[in-house]
Amino acid sequence: MNQSKSSRFIDKISVPIISILCGFLLGAIIMLFFGYNPITAYNAMIVPVVSNPYFIGEVLRQATVLTLTGLAFNIAYQSGFFNIGLSGQLVAGWLTSVAIGLAFPDIPRIIMVPLILILGTLAGALYASIAGVLRAYLGTNEVVVTIMLNYIMLYTTNYLIREVLGTGNQTEKVGENASLAIAWLTTLTGGSRINIGIFIAIAMVILYGFVMKNTTTGFELRSVGLNKDAAVYAGINAEKNIVLAIFLSGALAGLAGVIHGIGTFGNLYTLNSLPSEGFNGIAVGLLGMGTPVGTFLASLLFGLLNIGASFMPTRAGVPDELASVITAAIIFFIGSSYIIRYGLDKIKNRKTKQAGGDK
Repeated sequence: MNQSKSSRFIDKISVPIISILCGFLLGAIIMLFFGYNPITAYNAMIVPVVSNPYFIGEVLRQATVLTLTGLAFNIAYQSGFFNIGLSGQLVAGWLTSVAIGLAFPDIPRIIMVPLILILGTLAGALYASIAGVLRAYLGTNEVVVTIMLNYIMLYTTNYLIREVLGTGNQTEKVGENASLAIAWLTTLTGGSRINIGIFIAIAMVILYGFVMKNTTTGFELRSVGLNKDAAVYAGINAEKNIVLAIFLSGALAGLAGVIHGIGTFGNLYTLNSLPSEGFNGIAVGLLGMGTPVGTFLASLLFGLLNIGASFMPTRAGVPDELASVITAAIIFFIGSSYIIRYGLDKIKNRKTKQAGGDK
């Protein structure tokens, strides 16, 4: 039995590991094609980051938001809902957090921070629920709806910044009473923007794993995602669980936006495009194979790639866009995971037949 569990575990992690290796290999081939040394480039990308407390802190800061958006994607995906509106839900939480922080600067921090966390999370959840209700009760396509909601939130937020909340293209900074920054953590990481959010993200990883594996709610969400008709036949309310799944998904994305708002930046500025953390969260969730720990580890990898990319031009002469190529290649291989799994199954079956023939 232990061997069976070990075999299943190895099978499960083999696909993301191979996807990562294939992504780096493809990136190396592209660099060689354009005359760059991939060993030098990867050394320039990784070594300066892992050897400097400031950049380690920045990786963890990015991993915080990516962990939350990755979990947000996972909870919807496992319930049969493809939430591509994570960026808009993140912006909803970001907007709410900064607006409240600026509106009530004198509320004590012990009250203000939890209040902003709750209301910003709720903003993302309610905004996502629009797509959930339309999907559950009217049968609309959630991909189309969430894409539209992304841009509605983007342009509404930019309007509010210019005309209501800010002066010019950004708002004022929130005060200390509304900040997630911790002095000792900032000092420990050499002045990075890491904040309380990293502990919140870790707590969400633990909570997500517990809810999805050990509660009736988690079982019902997964059941609806696996087979809606069978779930309904078993007495599970599919519509309720679809709405609940997207509500929770939006809540996690909204929480990521709160951490952006009062943790990373402290304000809100006009956005030329949707935040990449929403779309990268989809890749993080897929690379983590839907598991909370895997999602956290995947977020660390993406954080490392994003921060390390800035060193490639100066230390290796390689355009930092090639780091995006590597990330895109990893995502490509994740999306083609069925091909990798097919190849692994072929190899496994061949070994099984050979073992049978030897006997």
